[in-house]
Amino acid sequence: MTNLTKLMFLCNAAAAAAASLATAQSVTPNKVLFDATKAQMAGNADWVIDADVNNIGTTAGGVMTPGAGTESNPQRFPTPPQSGITATTPETYWKGALSAWGVALVKRGFSVETLPLGSRITFGDATNPQDLSNYGIYVIPEPNILFTLPEKQAIIRFVAAGGGVFLGANHDGSDRNNDGFDPVDVYNDLFNNNGIAVNPFGIRMNLGSFSGISNFVALDAASDPVLNGPAGAVAAMEYNSGSSLTVSGTVAKPLVFRTAARSAAEVLFACSSYGLGRVAMIGDSSPPDDGTGDTGDTLFNGWTAEVAGDHGEIIINACLWLNPAPQAPPCPADINADGAVNGSDLALLLQAWGACAKCAADIDPNGSVDGADLALLLQSWGSCP
Repeated sequence: MTNLTKLMFLCNAAAAAAASLATAQSVTPNKVLFDATKAQMAGNADWVIDADVNNIGTTAGGVMTPGAGTESNPQRFPTPPQSGITATTPETYWKGALSAWGVALVKRGFSVETLPLGSRITFGDATNPQDLSNYGIYVIPEPNILFTLPEKQAIIRFVAAGGGVFLGANHDGSDRNNDGFDPVDVYNDLFNNNGIAVNPFGIRMNLGSFSGISNFVALDAASDPVLNGPAGAVAAMEYNSGSSLTVSGTVAKPLVFRTAARSAAEVLFACSSYGLGRVAMIGDSSPPDDGTGDTGDTLFNGWTAEVAGDHGEIIINACLWLNPAPQAPPCPADINADGAVNGSDLALLLQAWGACAKCAADIDPNGSVDGADLALLLQSWGSCP
């Protein structure tokens, strides 16, 4: 294969990748969207920040149906309004097993919303008032319904454009709405069958279920912003029937391990980067549970009552890390800073191909100049403010 042929191959591949990524290139920092479209309220779960009505039931095929039961039916905006939250507001200000999470975010300057049952998951769709571009962080707590292909692509495009996604899971076999799919199935399908990239975040879920306390954090915990951030230093994590993660690649990082061996195949909490955005993932739904919410469910306080409150600390640290920078560079693909993305930038990118720490051609930046950078460059082709 000649050099010209190789270049054409790379450009064609990158063009295809660019076409499959987001057309909208903006996200909105300091706004957090909690998903409630994937049966997060089914069975003995109540993974919502607030619900004023309890009228959902699970009908044939695992469909969550208003008027068919007494499960939480969360609305878009929690009430009372978040403007009333102060430094001393308790998590019971809202009614949901994730209310502690929501209230803690508001105390740190975020605004929070719920994506209610029946809403659309899109990215770059101006007709959707809750399009992911209107948020900086998208929280998916224990989904029990498969994402559609357009939904999967919207999530990945959101991350590629700079958004942060927090993926919360649960153990193998925890199919709360009885549709044949548990969170392990849902996430591995997202990672493997999205039409954009196989395992884009370098994280997969393992089969199985286990419980226990681990104090085996990453060896560089003192300098890691998620393990040692503004919310506190994290030393341990407790699982109560969760599934571990397998972490691979160069952009994904395991932060808490199941055993002292610190195996990348037995991870409890991990973070990753993709494109311009970031991802955090936990394999158990117990740590975010604050113990209050739907009175018809049996809930446990994993947020503050376990491992000295480390769960709340690692989750809030992760959200602070996931939050997009308020002012991203206007045109990072303009490598030579001449006001346009063109052949000169393409040439510089190809010259820097490969491992490249903190170089201008590493547009993501992930420490390597590769196909992802080429895709981002082609997306930005033309004049650049």
